[in-house]
Amino acid sequence: MKRPVVFALVVVGSLVVTAAASAHAHVSPSIVPASESQVFTLAVPTEKEDASPTGVELTPPDGFSIDSFIPSPGWKRDVQKTGSGESAVITKITWTGGDVPTGEDAAFSFLGSTDSSKTYTFGVRQTYSDGSVVDWTGPESSDT
Repeated sequence: MKRPVVFALVVVGSLVVTAAASAHAHVSPSIVPASESQVFTLAVPTEKEDASPTGVELTPPDGFSIDSFIPSPGWKRDVQKTGSGESAVITKITWTGGDVPTGEDAAFSFLGSTDSSKTYTFGVRQTYSDGSVVDWTGPESSDT
C-alpha cells in the first residue's frame, strides 16, 4: 500500500517542482530530516533552442545515500557505485535518451537520505545533442 501512495506523491511533487524550477538544476525538497528516507526530485531545465538534451548526470555528495529510483519514462539510467551488496554506495547516475522540449524540465526522482544535518551540494551536468555540456554547479547567482 505504501508504494502506490509514495508514487502518487512523487508524480504530483515532480509536477510542482518542474513548474517551479527555472534556470538552474534543482534537487528538492531543500530541507529534510537527517537520517530519514525521503523522495527527492532532480529538475533540470532545457534552455537551448537549437539542441536537445541527450544526457543528465548526477553526482551525489558525500554523506548522501540513494536507496532506489522511481522510473523516468523515456530515459535509460546507468548507475555507478563502489562496493557491493548492502554496503554499495552510488557515486554517479547518468540518464540518457529522454526528450525534453526547450523551456521544459527533465525530472528524475529517487529515494535517498542524508547522514547528518548539514548542507549538501550535488554535481549535475547536462549534455546536449550539439555536444555542449552545461555544468550546473555554479552559485545561485550564476547562469549555471
